[in-house]
Amino acid sequence: MNTPFDEEPQKRPGLLAGLRASFLTGIVVIAPVGLTIWLIWSVVGWIDGVVLPLVPGTISPEQYIGINLRGVGVIIFLVFTVFVGWIAKGLIGRSLIQIAESMVDRMPVVRSVYSGIKQISETVFAQSERSFEKACLIQYPRRGIWAIGFVSIPAKGEVAERAETGGQLLGVFVPTTPNPTSGFLLYFPAEDVIILDMSVEEAAKLVISAGLVYPNGKDPTQPPEE
Repeated sequence: MNTPFDEEPQKRPGLLAGLRASFLTGIVVIAPVGLTIWLIWSVVGWIDGVVLPLVPGTISPEQYIGINLRGVGVIIFLVFTVFVGWIAKGLIGRSLIQIAESMVDRMPVVRSVYSGIKQISETVFAQSERSFEKACLIQYPRRGIWAIGFVSIPAKGEVAERAETGGQLLGVFVPTTPNPTSGFLLYFPAEDVIILDMSVEEAAKLVISAGLVYPNGKDPTQPPEE
C-alpha cells in the first residue's frame, strides 16, 4: 500500500518519446554528412556549368564518353589553374602580369575591384602557409575578464615603432562567438599574453561552441589521464 509520502515510481519513456529521441539522434548523424555531400556536389556542378561551356566541342569529353560526367569540369579547371600558375612563375609570365596590371591601374572602377579581389586571394591562397601560431589567453576588454585569442605575428614596422611600450608587442586575433571569422586584431605586450597548451584547433572549437566543447585532455575539471 502506497502512502502520499512514497515517491512515484520512475516512468519509462513511452513509444513516441523513444521514437522522437531516435529521430533526433539520426538527424544529428545524418545532417552533417548529408549537408557536406550536398555542398560538394553543388560546388562541383557549379564549376562544371561554368567550365564545360568554354571547352570547344571537338575536344569536349562528352563527345568521347557519350555522357556528361559531373566532375570533368573540375578536373579541367584544376589542370588549367596549375598550368597558369606554372606560366606565372616564369619570367615571361611575370612580365605579362605586370603589363596587364599596369593597364588595369589606369581603369578607375576596374582598378578598385581588381585590387580588392587580389588582396583577398593573396591572403587566402598565396599566404596559406601563414597561420596562427598558438592559442593564448589575454585580459580583454578589461583586466579581470579573460578571452581566448590566437597569436599571429609580432608587431612590425610603424606599429612596433610608435607603440608606447618598452617590450615586444604580439599581434593577437580575438574571435567572436560563434563566428570566429570575425573579431578584433589587438596588440598586447608579450608579458601580458599567456600561451596555452591547447592547439589552435582545440581553441577554435572552444570559441565556436561558446565554451561547451572543451578539449578534455586539458580540462582541469576532468580526471587526469592514466
